[in-house]
Amino acid sequence: MSFFLFSIIISLRILRQRLGSDLLVFHPYGQIIFSSVIVYLFIVLLIRLFGKQELAQLSIFDLVFIMLIGNAVQNAMVGNDTTLSGGLVAAASLFLINYLVKYLTYRFPKISKMIQGEAIMLIYQGKVIKENMAKAKISLEEIHEAIREHGVSSVEDVDLAVLEIDGSISVLSNEFRRKTSKKRKAHKVISKSDV
Repeated sequence: MSFFLFSIIISLRILRQRLGSDLLVFHPYGQIIFSSVIVYLFIVLLIRLFGKQELAQLSIFDLVFIMLIGNAVQNAMVGNDTTLSGGLVAAASLFLINYLVKYLTYRFPKISKMIQGEAIMLIYQGKVIKENMAKAKISLEEIHEAIREHGVSSVEDVDLAVLEIDGSISVLSNEFRRKTSKKRKAHKVISKSDV
């Protein structure tokens, strides 16, 4: 994935040099579109490199981090254009590149595997797979918490636990008859009727 993104950036720099410093100057919002796409691809790369658990666990620190990242890359995308139309062009560019990436991952499984990765088996027949825990950067305490959330009392009672590509952990127990899947560190939404 990093080689893919690196190749795109180098190709765009070469194209920019050959066409002059004002690539896409024929369109007033060309620079916003270009910058938005590059920022999107860069953030996808970083999320892929830092792992799935970053997506599934949203602590207060992660929420602040996401807000700061959004603020930090805003200027990189729109530059000095702080108009409504500049923001709309940036947003439309992000929606378009997101749609394109989703389409490509749906249409081409190899691209999906490259971008999203694969599910990782954490427990099999009551035994924790420590190599996969290290690969997923998940502690034993986090695994215990996840299986308790699924209503299983101990690791020995778990037939299969898998870290899915979306960051959730699926747990199969009772000889593969009972399957549960929950997002890690999910928070309950309290409605007015609960109060």
